[in-house]
Amino acid sequence: MAMSMPHQICALSGTPLTAETGGEVPAKGNTTASAVWRTPLTNLRVSVQKTGADVDMLSPTPSPPLSPLKGGMRPDLSVACQALMEAPAETAAEREHRLGNSPEKGKGVPVFVMMPLDSVKMDHTVNRKKAMNASLQALKSAGVEGIMMDVWWGLVERDAPGEYNWGGYAELLEMAKKHGLKVQAVMSFHQCGGNVGDSCTIPLPRWVVEEMEKDPDLAYTDQWGRRNYEYVSLGCDTLPVLKGRSPVQCYSDFMRGFRDRFENLLGDTIMEIQVGMGPAGELRYPSYPEQDGTWKFPGIGAFQCYDKYMISSLKAAAEAFGKPEWGHTGPTDAGHYNNWPEDTNFFRKEGGGWDGEYGEFFLTWYSQMLLNHGERILQSAKAIFHDKGVKISVKIAGIHWHYGTRSHAPELTAGYYNTRFRDGYLPIAQMLARHGAIFNFTCVEMRDHEQPQDAQCAPEKLVRQVALATQEAQVPLAGENALPRYDDYAHEQILQASSLNIDDQSSDREMCAFTYLRMNPDLFHPDNWRRFVAFVKKMKEGKDAHRCQEQLEQEAEHFVHITQPLVQEAAVALMH
Repeated sequence: MAMSMPHQICALSGTPLTAETGGEVPAKGNTTASAVWRTPLTNLRVSVQKTGADVDMLSPTPSPPLSPLKGGMRPDLSVACQALMEAPAETAAEREHRLGNSPEKGKGVPVFVMMPLDSVKMDHTVNRKKAMNASLQALKSAGVEGIMMDVWWGLVERDAPGEYNWGGYAELLEMAKKHGLKVQAVMSFHQCGGNVGDSCTIPLPRWVVEEMEKDPDLAYTDQWGRRNYEYVSLGCDTLPVLKGRSPVQCYSDFMRGFRDRFENLLGDTIMEIQVGMGPAGELRYPSYPEQDGTWKFPGIGAFQCYDKYMISSLKAAAEAFGKPEWGHTGPTDAGHYNNWPEDTNFFRKEGGGWDGEYGEFFLTWYSQMLLNHGERILQSAKAIFHDKGVKISVKIAGIHWHYGTRSHAPELTAGYYNTRFRDGYLPIAQMLARHGAIFNFTCVEMRDHEQPQDAQCAPEKLVRQVALATQEAQVPLAGENALPRYDDYAHEQILQASSLNIDDQSSDREMCAFTYLRMNPDLFHPDNWRRFVAFVKKMKEGKDAHRCQEQLEQEAEHFVHITQPLVQEAAVALMH
């Protein structure tokens, strides 16, 4: 083909894509290098049994090849391309702010701690207020920079459109301010419940659920008709399907309401707004839902493009390419949630549909829809919080299983067009850079050999690829641990990953922040707390620290001793 697929997509939408937009992904042949970190062996190995040994039944017509481009219009794909053209140029000051350049650059990584998911109760009050107060005091005394808190759409705007109840959040933010803690506020437009680590259930607002019950196609849908109600389908982002407003308008109004209510804390106590963009607050499709046992690790997941709004977009794309038959459905031979790549015709390494021209067409459309979604919301968030002294961040999922295969099937079903021959994270990083946003990534605590190698898990290699992509796009990288860990081995891995020692160009670069999952009674267990305090001190020292580790650990031991009563109070209070 004369043009790369992203350029064809923009050509179909009638919008030119210039070289400066950063929308083009590397051509085939760009491979992902191995991780450079070397770690000692350990016995922390996880075994896994392969689930779903059945090879998927082939459809009458497997994934077809793609015909040459035949022109046409794609109005539904014009939004992202137009955003690239209209976005105001970033000023030098904004760029310095985004990249975190300051006299303190290279002086360590600030640590934040995630609050419990149910920190604010359904009655709009702070949950376990006494425990929360003692816990925040303990965190501050340990040298923690701040906390991350979910601001749930399903709580604040629960009862009626445009009616916001910020009770509980106002009190929690004042508590953080009193203890001198900074806050990363997450605009959580997803349902709580059904994902890894979800300890409570907070549905979407009642009136949104009512609309989804009237029109089930507002929910993400797989090829077997299973609906997912964690997050409104991005296929209807700009349609007035929620009581006369579009989903993106609802998200924008919510963020504007938050800004207006807490404007006095923005840039002071509240220093970051993380914008939720999908299930678990991540920019992805709900391709691996744990609810009701639909998916189990390390299954490949399933494409989520079968609601009528997504199919309408796919149909328009297929017709524009001159192959209308491609618009009726997604790949029909991509297996089931718990298959492995080699179980399927679409994802298998030899002759798999993912590597053919049809696969390129479908995966480009599917991943571009996700990028368009991010463009829309970020454009709004940037305008709403402009000049308010806060940074904007977006969380990307760390999908490390089957990373060692050619197709990277779980990443593809989630919307990340990343394969052995294509960098799927650079376009995401470039999109975030255009809007001055931080790239927040999970699974930073994991090591390759801890994960099941028969599933070719490679979290270290994945983190390294993301670090390189963010370095090239000049976007700051922040990290999170995907699962709770309290051991020194995980802490050491986080320290190594956050130092971003990936090549000779990253000598003065570190992660801009790390958020620790999560505040709970286990964190305040004496042994866990001692290790955590030492970890925070090491993170604050940074990769150029000159003090010896023994000295830091001795200081941590002394600190743990003198703060023991406070930590015991927090631990006991959290258990009640």
